[in-house]
Amino acid sequence: MTSFLLPQRGRRKLDESIPPLLRPLIRAYVLGYASAVAPRLLTLVLQYVTRRRKGKGAASVTRTHDSFIASLQRILRGGLELQRFPTFCAALVGGTTLLEARLSTAASYLLAPGPMGIISLSRWLSSFIAAWLSLQLLQSKNTDGFSETVTINSDSQTTKHERIRYAGRTLDLTLFATTRALDVIVGELWSRRRQRRVAAGQWTQLETLLSRLTDTAIFATSSALVMWAWFYSPCKLPKSYTKWISSAAAVDSRLIEALRRCRKGELRYGEDTGQAPLLQSMCADYKWPLEWGDPVKAIPFPCEIVHMGCGPSCECHALSRFYRSFKWSMATYLPLNILARKKNLKGFQTAFLSAARSSSFLAAFITLFYYGVCLARTRLGPYIIGKDTQCRQFIDAGFCVGSGCFLCGWSVLIEKTARRNELALFVAPRAMATLLPRRYPLDKQWRETFVFAFSTAVVFTCARENPKRLRGVLGKVLGSVLEA
Repeated sequence: MTSFLLPQRGRRKLDESIPPLLRPLIRAYVLGYASAVAPRLLTLVLQYVTRRRKGKGAASVTRTHDSFIASLQRILRGGLELQRFPTFCAALVGGTTLLEARLSTAASYLLAPGPMGIISLSRWLSSFIAAWLSLQLLQSKNTDGFSETVTINSDSQTTKHERIRYAGRTLDLTLFATTRALDVIVGELWSRRRQRRVAAGQWTQLETLLSRLTDTAIFATSSALVMWAWFYSPCKLPKSYTKWISSAAAVDSRLIEALRRCRKGELRYGEDTGQAPLLQSMCADYKWPLEWGDPVKAIPFPCEIVHMGCGPSCECHALSRFYRSFKWSMATYLPLNILARKKNLKGFQTAFLSAARSSSFLAAFITLFYYGVCLARTRLGPYIIGKDTQCRQFIDAGFCVGSGCFLCGWSVLIEKTARRNELALFVAPRAMATLLPRRYPLDKQWRETFVFAFSTAVVFTCARENPKRLRGVLGKVLGSVLEA
């Protein structure tokens, strides 16, 4: 049904059996179903294999098998529900293509512009309407995370409970569409400006440098916002994203909590505020002097606590972090790259080099974050800001974490240019989400719906009229799906 699900010959035969107007709708539904169900199925299979290995006895194996079958059925059926992502994709793409044919006919009667203007207008309006209605389909689903029961006391004797719904469930999807639309609009404006200035002989080296570093700067800024939110406000990030960052960071939660309390003012150097047991328990586990964890005696607590057993040297800790993070990353990237390449010597070589590059990027990201903390706490910060108690408090109350957040994203320079673009557009919506409330009053939901519909209309119109402007994998996928 699509080039990414069936071979070319099989796709052609299947497409011929479907009316042209319905082909985009069916492709979108299949792709949406696969993207919604496949990750959950993979997780389920991995959990099943792990439990079978750990299970002892026939009874345990039987229970594991029954649980697997029940979960499998629930996942497969869940993807078919009306208010789920596959139906949303079908409504969005199918609504766009079906409405376009009707609107272009109506527009030709009502408006005077040439054929190209009518086609562009009908495409934009059809995408806008389909996006508005399809997002409302997702928003109509009630979930516990975006509703709560409140108690209302009408008088002294009667108590009434009321269920209040909140908006924000589709915020990540809206920000994704917004990011892509901004990329299209800004990219087109910059491209036209470049053509004019090149033709006039006024294009400068500074503008060339800006063009090359834009994606890098977007990724670095977005990463800084995401890492700051992960450290101090993890509730602003999706749970799965927070869990993945925590797994990659491999940091003792007590250290994070200590720095959070420094920022809140609960842990203050030179004062006994009852916070000593937090880091002292960490000192006991790592066999360090208990005085290191006492904010009255240790001002500040030694950087060796940040190193978590790697010794006192910040540089040795950075090298150790890079090595461990590289191994952890290769365990993920190498199998995925091998699966995506041809199974021959050249394919394996390409897979290994690609995995090594991506692993180096992620390892450098983690290393720069930790070394940024060390630079602020030990290597540079005290010599620039000061070494008294107040300055030490300022450094550990956010300056050190901010330094790590600022540095880590520049590791993306290790990746290729095309990959930097994909990473920047992937992280940017998540960074924007940290600046907005995860849920908000339902009466404001129309604003989000409008932004999504407008952004989607821009992206879909661009996909039909100037597909090269849509950078990355999204352009190829949309072009394949929207093809009649």
